[in-house]
Amino acid sequence: MYELFKQIFQGRFYEVPLGTFEQMTGLSLTSQEGGMKIDLPPLRQFLNRLLALRIGMQNVIFERFELLLSQQIETAIANGIFEVGVETLRAERFTIDSQESVYTHPQTGSVTNYLKIERTQKNNIRTADEMLEFVDKYQGQFLINSKSGNAAVSIPTHSIFDSDGGVVPRVLLVRPQKETRVPVNKLSSSTWQQVAADAFVAAWSKEVDELPRFTTDYLHLVTGILLPIWKILPQKNSRVFRLQTSDGQKILGRMVQAVDIQSVAEQLGMKNKLLSPEELVSLVLNEGYSQQLPGGVTLRRSYIAGEPRLEIVDALPLADQLVAVGCFTEIIQWRKRVFVPTGERAAGVLATVIGILG
Repeated sequence: MYELFKQIFQGRFYEVPLGTFEQMTGLSLTSQEGGMKIDLPPLRQFLNRLLALRIGMQNVIFERFELLLSQQIETAIANGIFEVGVETLRAERFTIDSQESVYTHPQTGSVTNYLKIERTQKNNIRTADEMLEFVDKYQGQFLINSKSGNAAVSIPTHSIFDSDGGVVPRVLLVRPQKETRVPVNKLSSSTWQQVAADAFVAAWSKEVDELPRFTTDYLHLVTGILLPIWKILPQKNSRVFRLQTSDGQKILGRMVQAVDIQSVAEQLGMKNKLLSPEELVSLVLNEGYSQQLPGGVTLRRSYIAGEPRLEIVDALPLADQLVAVGCFTEIIQWRKRVFVPTGERAAGVLATVIGILG
């Protein structure tokens, strides 16, 4: 609400001038000193007083309110802080990979457990025929990335506001397994190019045929008595989930993101090795996560010629051993660097590397 009131106060609605808004609704946004009030009207009162405005003014304010709300929800979801209560997770299969007791309450004997859950999900892959109908329904465009050869569909989506309150038009970029919202100006200057339907179908179908039908990843849950250790857990994300394992066990617990589990493990004195090679590859490549490996070396993401790579830093003395198990070296600006290959081999090679270093 604050952002909406600020935009009205700053005169960003030419259809609803501040003076007209205050006069017709009886709501004052201006303090005695001439600035914007701190004690702004509550939401219920604001909505009731909007009925005093003309229909055109109401529509303008409601449209802006909806855009601001969508932007806040989208940001909260992206940051993992959007609260929707207890959520039920569903997948093809949940299996407990490991379990460890991390805290016992001294008075009651109640136990807090850490569970690493293996989750197998069927990939929701859109076919080319489905996308043809999708484009027709939502007035979209067929795109191919001139650099990667991948296909996508763009359709209009809600805009956001920049720091100055200006409207930023965006499109929804739909790929076989994910969707992202992109500002129109960034899409126009990117390597995505509009193509005919037949070229799109060929590129989309080729990519879909190469995708796996199932994906396996891991969830990290803290279950049992949580209040005594609540402050140890990351405060930016306090989502609680329920699920049922394949053998019928029902689990309710607080989710800990993979990027946070190492620090949480250290504070709780946990013994298990928590992140799998598959998780490390995904975190490093997709989220820029860095991981200290045994032997004083570090796995990190590095960009070489614009492409993300898995680099092992400070590993030159072990370069020959690492190359022998699947890594490769490259001289960049007169300096030799060691990399783990990306793609399907990445997790397997990394697992071997960790074994050598450990």
